[in-house]
Formats: sequence, C-alpha cells, structure tokens
Amino acid sequence: MNPAEELRSAATTLRALATAASVDNDGTPTANWHTGTNGHRLYGDHLTREDGRTISWPRLNRGGSPQRPAYMHPQHAEYAAAMGPALGLVLADWLDFEAGLIARVPGAELRGRTERALAVARAINGSQP
Repeated sequence: MNPAEELRSAATTLRALATAASVDNDGTPTANWHTGTNGHRLYGDHLTREDGRTISWPRLNRGGSPQRPAYMHPQHAEYAAAMGPALGLVLADWLDFEAGLIARVPGAELRGRTERALAVARAINGSQP
C-alpha cells in the first residue's frame, strides 16, 4: 500500500466505526458520548425535557454488579477502544486531507507531517510500515 492508500484506508475504517457507534442497537442516536455525574457510566447522548433540563441517555455500558457483569454493545466497545465519534470524524477528515495532498501534489510528503499521519493510519489499520 502506498501512503495515500494507507491514509484513505484508515479514514474509511474510522468512518465505519464512528457510524456504527453513532446509534444504539435500536437506532437511538449515541454520537455525543459523555460520562454521568458519578463518572462510572457512559452515555450516548442527552434527552431534553420539556422544562429544559437534560438527562443523560441512553447508557452505553451496562451491568457492573455481581449479578450482572459489565458489558457494552459490541459496536460501542469497539469504538470506545479507538476514540469518541466526534474526534474520529475530524481525524478521518485530516487523514483524507493528507492523502489527497500526497496523491495530487508530487513531493507533498513532508517528513514530519507525513510520518505522523502514517503512524496514525497504521495504528488505526493495525498495520506495519
């Protein structure tokens, strides 16, 4: 794979993970991840009540007691291992930008910038140079 292909592959992977993690199994939006006030629960978004108060909802992690082992839905757990959805989409755009620059402009590879972009792409792709 050439550098542009590696960067594009990483961007595609991130977009697929971010898209899958942006909804719960029932289709409920979960793109704005945050922890609850106690920091032990991970929520996918907020509900806004009629009185203007917001409620953290839906929970992305469940269980955590002797009777109910802790778990996350696979799409959330896989993405949590990578990063939050908003950051993933920004990072994918950056990788696409770098790939487009390398593909369009001969000699556009800059030692520090391109090496760092490729390091990120390889970490995402699980590949080696």
